[in-house]
Amino acid sequence: MNTETLYESLRKLQEPKGYFFNRDRALVFELLEGLLANKDRHGYMGCPCRLASGDREQDKDIICPCVYREPDVAEFGSCYCNLYVSREWNEDAIPHAYVPERRPPEKCPF
Repeated sequence: MNTETLYESLRKLQEPKGYFFNRDRALVFELLEGLLANKDRHGYMGCPCRLASGDREQDKDIICPCVYREPDVAEFGSCYCNLYVSREWNEDAIPHAYVPERRPPEKCPF
């Protein structure tokens, strides 16, 4: 799968749920390339903004879209990576605040 195909596939799945790609297309494609690299490396699309352990069970919380996306977008209008955002975030109707890491430190491999 190439980056453009992944973009279109995820866009069609996520937009009806209220999750939009960041309007910064260059950033989005860089993050999608990271997802594809993690899929090649680990066999699953682990979050490109976090270190995956290579153990799918340990990393199930950070397989994109991660379990932290929903609360991040609800609270900040963006996920930790800024890959998925709300419509309001993309339209600058809400501030672009820093999204803190929600993943517990004990889940991080290093």
